[in-house]
Amino acid sequence: MILPIIAYGDLVLKKKAIEIDHSYPGLQTLIETMYETMYGAKGIGLAAPQVGLSIRVFIVDGAPFEEDEELKVFKKVFINAKINKESGKKWIFNEGCLSIPEIREDVERFDTIEITYLDENFKQQTEVFSGIKARIIQHEYDHIEGILFTDRLSVLKKAMLKNRLDDVTKGKITPDYKMKFPPLKKKKR
Repeated sequence: MILPIIAYGDLVLKKKAIEIDHSYPGLQTLIETMYETMYGAKGIGLAAPQVGLSIRVFIVDGAPFEEDEELKVFKKVFINAKINKESGKKWIFNEGCLSIPEIREDVERFDTIEITYLDENFKQQTEVFSGIKARIIQHEYDHIEGILFTDRLSVLKKAMLKNRLDDVTKGKITPDYKMKFPPLKKKKR
């Protein structure tokens, strides 16, 4: 079952998500559904807030970067993740987001991260990732922290994008996947 992706402007995307434990109802089904939703939208990562759940769960699959053998098999589930350390050089890469379709911008992030998380079997893992893997994880991790890639842009760049971001919020876009837009605010008389 493919879920609608929550659009920019919905408050769930700005909340810091809460931790869950192994008793979270339907977690394995949710993970499978998130993968199906992500693949349907041609994404490489998806966080639970993007499907309307403010919980600390995100998934990644680097397979679309098929020219890179390491990324082709980079498929993981992250539960209750915590980035312990960011290091290395900062570098710029053009990012997009399923919750903000039709907008891509250059974002600066650290090259290397150390992250502790629970996998889909609730086994604790601590790993170091670098390059594109680190970037994908950092982008999805931001979602569970209530941060969007647009929050990492300069004030000037955000001002330049304002009308396009408003169009996303208002549903004045045509993504090729199902989305859920925030309710429009009624104008006061």
